[in-house]
Amino acid sequence: MADVTVRQFAEVVGISVDRLLDQFKEAGLPVSDADATITDAEKMELLSFLRNKHGAEGDGLKEPKKVTLNRKSTSELRQTGGHSKGKSVTVEVRKKRTYVKRSTVLEQEQEKAEQVLAERAKLEDERREAEEAEKQREAELQAKRSAEEEERKAREAEAEAEARRKADEEAARLQQEEIARKQAEENKESKPGARPAKAKKGKERTREEEDRATRYGRQELHVTADKSGKRKKRSGGKSRPSATPSGEHGFQRPNAPIVYEVAVPETITVSELAQKMSVKAAEVIKVIMNMGTMVTINQVLDQDTAALVVEEMGHTAKLLKADAIEEDLVVEDEVGEAVHRAPVVTIMGHVDHGKTSLLDYIRRSKVVSGEAGGITQHIGAYHVEQDNGDITFLDTPGHAAFTAMRARGAQATDIVILVVAADDGVMPQTKEAVQHAKAAGVPLIVAVNKMDKPEANPDQVKNELAQLDVIPEDWGGDTMFVHVSAQTGEGIESLLEAILLVSEVLELKSTREGNAQGVIVESRLDKGRGPIATVLVQKGTLRKGDILLAGLEYGRVRAMLNEKAEQVEEAGPSIPVEVLGLSGTPNAGDEAVVVPNERKAREVAMYRQGKFRDVKLARQQAAKLENMFSQMEEGEVGVVNVVLKGDVQGSVEAITDALEKLSTEEVKVKIVASGVGGITESDVNLAVASSAILIGFNVRADAVAKRLIDEEDVDLHYYSVIYDLIDEVKAAMSGMLSPETKEEIIGLAEVRDVFRSPKLGAIAGCMVTEGVVKRHSPIRVLRDNVVIYEGELESLRRYKDDVNEVKQGMECGIGVKNYNDVKTGDQIEVYERTQVARKL
Repeated sequence: MADVTVRQFAEVVGISVDRLLDQFKEAGLPVSDADATITDAEKMELLSFLRNKHGAEGDGLKEPKKVTLNRKSTSELRQTGGHSKGKSVTVEVRKKRTYVKRSTVLEQEQEKAEQVLAERAKLEDERREAEEAEKQREAELQAKRSAEEEERKAREAEAEAEARRKADEEAARLQQEEIARKQAEENKESKPGARPAKAKKGKERTREEEDRATRYGRQELHVTADKSGKRKKRSGGKSRPSATPSGEHGFQRPNAPIVYEVAVPETITVSELAQKMSVKAAEVIKVIMNMGTMVTINQVLDQDTAALVVEEMGHTAKLLKADAIEEDLVVEDEVGEAVHRAPVVTIMGHVDHGKTSLLDYIRRSKVVSGEAGGITQHIGAYHVEQDNGDITFLDTPGHAAFTAMRARGAQATDIVILVVAADDGVMPQTKEAVQHAKAAGVPLIVAVNKMDKPEANPDQVKNELAQLDVIPEDWGGDTMFVHVSAQTGEGIESLLEAILLVSEVLELKSTREGNAQGVIVESRLDKGRGPIATVLVQKGTLRKGDILLAGLEYGRVRAMLNEKAEQVEEAGPSIPVEVLGLSGTPNAGDEAVVVPNERKAREVAMYRQGKFRDVKLARQQAAKLENMFSQMEEGEVGVVNVVLKGDVQGSVEAITDALEKLSTEEVKVKIVASGVGGITESDVNLAVASSAILIGFNVRADAVAKRLIDEEDVDLHYYSVIYDLIDEVKAAMSGMLSPETKEEIIGLAEVRDVFRSPKLGAIAGCMVTEGVVKRHSPIRVLRDNVVIYEGELESLRRYKDDVNEVKQGMECGIGVKNYNDVKTGDQIEVYERTQVARKL
């Protein structure tokens, strides 16, 4: 558009000229006259100003959310008729219509919905806060009630003790008065006419009366009373015997002391001994002090001393054996008839020979995929149901560190299946498995696995096993050999038939009735369910709700799970189940037995824990003395402290054994603490206090422990395969070994002539015959191949120049520091010392 005046632009826009001039003024444009010419740039600047002023967005004006249209129409109505002339009436009709955008309506509805949801959320939060406040008030009220109840009980106990004390004082006073009265009567009878002596209140008594008053045991005192129940008072200060209406004497002499049969264990405290004899501990301490020994109330007495004290105090001592409390559990209750049970079969062999894969094919499940590194690191117990009979399988690890676990598997089994790979032959763990089977005295079945491989050689396996006295049946021996393949399933049926055949020959029987007895195969700590123990029942039936004692732990069986994680109500002989409800994780291999009540189980468990603690303390003390003497003799020994936590008890045991075997005379591995379950704050604190490496095997640290680990900078390592764990600890131990120093001869020079120098002394003119002679390397002087001096060079010259080294075939002059007896024909040997890092 061409340049126009303000007046023309106002007409185009449709506003007044004055208003347009005001807008230009507000926009800061120099336009003040209606006839002034404005350019296109000024128009755009004015437009931008108006957009900013009226809230425009982007490059366009803000769109209205609603539009209102006002319409007005007028019409005339003419009236006719009558005597008057026609009149006209003007009618004006106004219409107003508002149009709203659909998006605006939707936005309004959405805003209303959001507002409703916000109000609901607010109401829900207020309700939740009210509930929490109510719960908190109830908890505070309950705590207040508990405190008031405890305070009331304490007041009642104090009142009862005060009443008992007053009653004792009253009884003692009455006894003293009665003794004084009797003494007065005796004096009156012995001296007729003499006045009865007044009894003093308690201080002057004969020795005989003192002995009668301090008898051991319970004393009974009988005093006559009137009908009102009150004791009759003496009148006139005279001691007269009170009599019953029948004429009998009202006071009887104390009866004989009660003699107790006191069970005396190996050790007992003074307070416990006094409680068993129903006397005060002060009386026992007095007797022991009269015997010449100073003791306190918490002093521990040995069995002989306690027995002497019991005899001295007039009771009978019954000596208990060390294991008497456990002997009560061994009750042979052969209830019912012995019936056939399923055989317990342990699969053993070298690592990676296909033990778990073979069992996997039998069970039709994938167990190998769930194991770290493809190796079994736990003892697994599985119950397999076959057409011809049931079989219980125990799968043991094949790694060298799991020797104890394999031995445990052999002890709890009826038949051992030795798995040998046809393409690998007999390996170290194969030999070890044969030894375990022979030591346990169980029959052996050899499964030659991996027969599907082209390089399989079963004859080689037979030859190598024959050298271990495992003779095949077809060679005249008694060991069954079965060719199998865990991949194709070849020979699996033959293997199962062989197992059932051997079990029939063994005639395995057990009673199903009575309390269950078994063995702990494995145990672990589950974060949600607590301690879980895998129990192989050997006799009787284990039921839900039984009180189970396993080693140092006990508890009520809250739930039992089979190998499919299904809950079961009972488990008979040869059935493995996971048991929930024990007080802790028992050691694998511990005997598990059902006891009649929880009190007995707790008593035996506490006894075993105390015995275990005593043995542990004695072992630690002996180890401290041993270490002290060995360190005095051998000097300082490097120690790698380790705090170990694992997922199951068997793995912890195997790792502990493997790490302790790494110890040498220079570097030792010390397991500061080990346990089952996740890494907790106490484990981290123990690692900090002992400067130990913290190792988690298939477990992790909780949130509190992680924070403490970061704060204290603890060396934490996670592992899931035992190979990696042992290798890294071995590397850490290698770093603590002192480096080995090696000497390497780098040059040899032959003395051809000796020159005398007033400044340097004897100078040997030499020819370098081997290697290189360096100035700053140590040397040895050889004469007739015998070392006569060891030192270093003082100077090395070639002609008149000092040089750092002289190579083979060159002549040089050598000055030996602090040695002038070099002769023609001697040899000067130059060598270097290097330090080599040692490895275990």
